[in-house]
Formats: sequence, C-alpha cells, structure tokens
Amino acid sequence: MSDWYRVGRDGEMTLTLHIQPGARRTECAGVHGDALKIRLAAPPVDGKANAALLAFVAERLGCSRAAVTLKSGQATRRKVLTVSGCAPEAVARLAASTLKGGESPP
Repeated sequence: MSDWYRVGRDGEMTLTLHIQPGARRTECAGVHGDALKIRLAAPPVDGKANAALLAFVAERLGCSRAAVTLKSGQATRRKVLTVSGCAPEAVARLAASTLKGGESPP
C-alpha cells in the first residue's frame, strides 16, 4: 500500500511519520515522501508533542496507548513508531482517513 508502514513477521507494525507540531488542530495530512504526515496541535515542548502523537495514533488505530511506542525520533520531526497487538487493517483505515481528510474530532 505505502512505504510509511511495514508489518513484521510477528505482526508488529512499524510506522514512519513526519510530524508538524504546533498546528491548528491534530490531523493526518497525507503522505510526505516515505512517511505519513501528521499535524499535531500540541507544542514541541517537554515531550508534549510526542505524548499527543502516541495518543492520537492509538486512538486512530483503535488500540491501547500502551501498544504504541516511540522507537526513534524523540527530538526530531521524523518519528518511527512500533505498534503491537493491532490488526494491520487498522493501519489501512488510518491511511483511508488520511485520503479523505482525516480530521480528528474536536
């Protein structure tokens, strides 16, 4: 489907994301190179943007917050997340919501 996510043999998914913190609202914004672009309303201060990102992705995938971890990119816009215990179809829904605009509820 796209280069921004991969499913490993053990079912663990790896998501490559490009993050824009401090946006007007939190939403998926389409594909940015080989990453999915996500705009975050949270500021990039004291880990608030990272926490908001993990919560947003968990909500969109329909899995627990504990299932989503930040693998790399703690202080950069390019982040790699791992997701365990979530069906690959959930990522397909995330991609589909991106193509339709994908805004989060207010």
